[in-house]
Amino acid sequence: MKTHLWIYTSESLTWIAASLKAASTHQRSTHTAQKIREWNRSFLADHGKMPLNLYGAWSASMLDKGDLAQEIHAHLQSIGKWVSATDIVRFLDTDEIKSRYGLKRTISLATAQRWMHTMDYRWTKELSGQYVDGHEREDIVTYRQSVFLPTMAELQWNVRVWKDGIEEICEDAPRPQPRWTVIWYHDESTFYANDRRKVRWVRSDETAVPRPKGEGASLMVADFISADYGWLRFGDESARVLFKAGRSREGYFTNEDILSQVSNAMDILDRHRPDEDHVFIFDNATTHLKRPDDALSARKMSKAPTREGFPLWGVETNVIGDDGKLLYGPNGKLLKQKVWMGDAQFADGRPQSLYFPDGHPRAGIFKGMAIILQERGFADAGTIRAECPKFKCEKGATQCCCRRILFNQPDFVNVPSTLETACQTRGYRVFFLLKFHCELNFIEQCWGDAKRKYRLNPPSSSEDDLEHNVVAALDSVSIVKMRRFATRALRFMDAYRRGLNGRQASWAAKKYRGHRTLPNSILDELAAQESSR
Repeated sequence: MKTHLWIYTSESLTWIAASLKAASTHQRSTHTAQKIREWNRSFLADHGKMPLNLYGAWSASMLDKGDLAQEIHAHLQSIGKWVSATDIVRFLDTDEIKSRYGLKRTISLATAQRWMHTMDYRWTKELSGQYVDGHEREDIVTYRQSVFLPTMAELQWNVRVWKDGIEEICEDAPRPQPRWTVIWYHDESTFYANDRRKVRWVRSDETAVPRPKGEGASLMVADFISADYGWLRFGDESARVLFKAGRSREGYFTNEDILSQVSNAMDILDRHRPDEDHVFIFDNATTHLKRPDDALSARKMSKAPTREGFPLWGVETNVIGDDGKLLYGPNGKLLKQKVWMGDAQFADGRPQSLYFPDGHPRAGIFKGMAIILQERGFADAGTIRAECPKFKCEKGATQCCCRRILFNQPDFVNVPSTLETACQTRGYRVFFLLKFHCELNFIEQCWGDAKRKYRLNPPSSSEDDLEHNVVAALDSVSIVKMRRFATRALRFMDAYRRGLNGRQASWAAKKYRGHRTLPNSILDELAAQESSR
């Protein structure tokens, strides 16, 4: 069109001759010259009227026809999260869809895969979110709302708080005590020699190379961390423990190792931070909750006294040699011995022995649950059955069987762990995290950040390199990051305090990133968010 007008105005040719020359210039026929004249007449009459290029219009996607895309979306959603391109092929192959959209046959699998991309589906690993299984178990919720969160709220009165991990926030609210409280979180994590980064940009001409099988040598790290000081380390003194776990290596991290580590931590804090109150928080691992070997437990008690000729009733403990180490039998298993269970306690504080005293015809023999309860004032204990079937008592029952009665006695319930006893003896407070709530222990994110950097190291099977790389990765986690991770944990605590469940708390903590507490409008926002789904 432009060429036609230029020739017509510059070469003094007729309208038809100029169109023929313009068509010839572009190697087109007389038919094209005729169309050029038609288009230009239209353009001269109305400069806003340009010819429509129909090139490619015949290959428009069927997704643009009517409500087909919406119907496919609805169909895929009805299937659930495990959808595939084949589901689209089968959906379009139904008689109803063919008739509605005038299809003679369904589409190919390749076309269905392109449609999946068009509809914002991607073939990738499922995104991994926070673990929420177990968050709403009745016992977990009770401990969270009645013990853990109130305890943390009490401690927050004297805990330093940080803005963006750098600036300490000075709050005007009065503090009930003149001393700062420092909360130390404890945890263990394992690093593996062959754990390396696997995702990177790979050239198309690269080929597969041999690699070591399995995870390789391991190194377990147990440490304490606080938002105030980072890792528990002052000068050259550190509470960190590096442990080579495995039967053929250094054995396994036991309750004795935990007690040794926490004792070292208390020694360090006594020397370097005696002017502060320190609180240790451990997770619910069995090595942390272990009670003394002779701790009270009604689980395996008999109702009647031990019969003559039967072995001593008591608790099994590991046999320890003169060198203080555990002894193993010829079969490789730990040697065990039976000892008396420790004394119980009457309501007035007097000790109650579970065994007949000296001078009794059956001195040293276990009394049995019935006699123990009768001594506590349960006169009819002899007529109560020993245990409900499989110890599954009716909900709310407290005196249905002898075992249940003893289970509910204060001295049987409130048996402190060896860890609690060791710390409280020296004036340190201890309590335990909830099960399934790793988001409340910010050391977990510190492990993750350290492992991200650890995986960048070159491959090596040397255990010396393993230890060096692990220590360097841990030391690379900055105090600023630690404090930001701690702030995130406080957001989760505030969310649970407001009654949110695990999924809701995860959403709220992400939405209000950087805040220690959530706004008062969070419940309204959450309701609006869920109603929009």
